[in-house]
Amino acid sequence: MVENRPGSNGNIAGDVVAHSAADGYTLLLSSGSLYTVNPHLYAKTSLDPFKDLLPVVSVVSDELLLTENIGLEPKNFNDFIAYAGRARPPLLYGSIGNGSEHHLAMELLKDVARIQMTHVPYRGGGPAAIGVMGGEVTAMFGGGSVTPLVQAGKLRALAISGRKRSQLFPNLPSISEFYPDYEVTIWQVVSAPTGTPPEIVARLRSEANAAIAQPDYAEKLANAGAGEPYSTTPQEMAARLRADDTRYGKVLSGSGLHVE
Repeated sequence: MVENRPGSNGNIAGDVVAHSAADGYTLLLSSGSLYTVNPHLYAKTSLDPFKDLLPVVSVVSDELLLTENIGLEPKNFNDFIAYAGRARPPLLYGSIGNGSEHHLAMELLKDVARIQMTHVPYRGGGPAAIGVMGGEVTAMFGGGSVTPLVQAGKLRALAISGRKRSQLFPNLPSISEFYPDYEVTIWQVVSAPTGTPPEIVARLRSEANAAIAQPDYAEKLANAGAGEPYSTTPQEMAARLRADDTRYGKVLSGSGLHVE
């Protein structure tokens, strides 16, 4: 059974699972940002994900597309950076909301490229994409909400946020090709309440990885524009959590962004 508990960037759902019985029957599917962004973003929360939740298995990895309004002068990534660097006043950019990985992706790009842009948060990817198409904002990072619009020629894609090029858009460069330290990869993880017995965690991980390995799993993700299968060992997952926690903690500390 699936029960959606939206809100607070995953904190609400995470709190429900954290206070459930640690028997393997109540699990959380969330973005890794629950662990790596929220502790730096929210001034007050009843959830400490690193203490209250146990990451069991990663399931999906996805990159974001840097997209712009098709009427803009720059036609590629380098030209966009130069255009943004000389724009006065700074260009406006959209995101799906304050503190989202879509928001932080642009803040990280501003940092490595040494440009200024002004953030305009929207209530979700659809409204943000409409804002870019309508010229309310210049650009945005997006996932499934922008992919069909790029394919339809309604938005222009400039680059990929992940380390490697996208299978869906192989001709688009990765931003790391220009700025080696740059990476924003959105990944999803299944978590259990802390205290879940190791044998249950091992069984959950084994069954999930068997499902991830099925060919139709990758096919369904690709058809939905929802990323790729992402299977990691516990050690690899721990390393990813540490790296993302450091990366996002630095940008949030520098921006001074906090949510009450």
